[in-house]
Amino acid sequence: MELSETTLSVLKNFSTINSNLVMQQGNVVHTISEAKNILARTEIPENFPQAFGVYDLNEFLGVLNLVDIPRLTFDENSVKIGDSTGRSKVKYFFSDPEMLTTPTKEVKMPEADVRFTLDNDTLNRIKRAAAALGHSEVSVSGSRDSITLTVTSSDNATANTYSIDVEGSSNADNYNFIFNIANLKVLPGTYNVEISSKLISKLTHSESTLTYWIALEKTSTYGE
Repeated sequence: MELSETTLSVLKNFSTINSNLVMQQGNVVHTISEAKNILARTEIPENFPQAFGVYDLNEFLGVLNLVDIPRLTFDENSVKIGDSTGRSKVKYFFSDPEMLTTPTKEVKMPEADVRFTLDNDTLNRIKRAAAALGHSEVSVSGSRDSITLTVTSSDNATANTYSIDVEGSSNADNYNFIFNIANLKVLPGTYNVEISSKLISKLTHSESTLTYWIALEKTSTYGE
């Protein structure tokens, strides 16, 4: 089995959410953060023949980088990673999935109260503004037909802010949902964002099955 660039990109992204991973048999990959406030799921081009656990995903990715085109051959307790020539290979042992953090059930997303489109340029602007202003939060606020994302500090009423409008809609005229920007660990792309007043959000990639569920901060408000 050869690993595609798509799958490698997904694994690199998922390693920023959780350092370990349980790969299920088939073509679905999912992960959850240790704090259980970020969950991600996607389908990949490859179909894995068995389930296996990786304790240190960054180490595993580093091993994959030792060869030009990773070619995987599975044994019961390990995988052999070879290159395109067949001259070099690495034997990498699996970890016990019972010792790793993995999602135990699917997220049942509540009805969305706010919906908007988040493109890659907007997300990059938000992250640059947060770095420039020294803030760690972005708020989603507005009315039924007007939504603004604001980089701010919710505990400082006089903090400098950066705002950008996005296209979307909501079920209320008064809301302020707060994301921790550090939790927006998503691959580049355009996302359809749904936010529920239950303090959970769903970000769905517009061109793939890649989906993130991200918890909102408890300082968020809705209809107040």
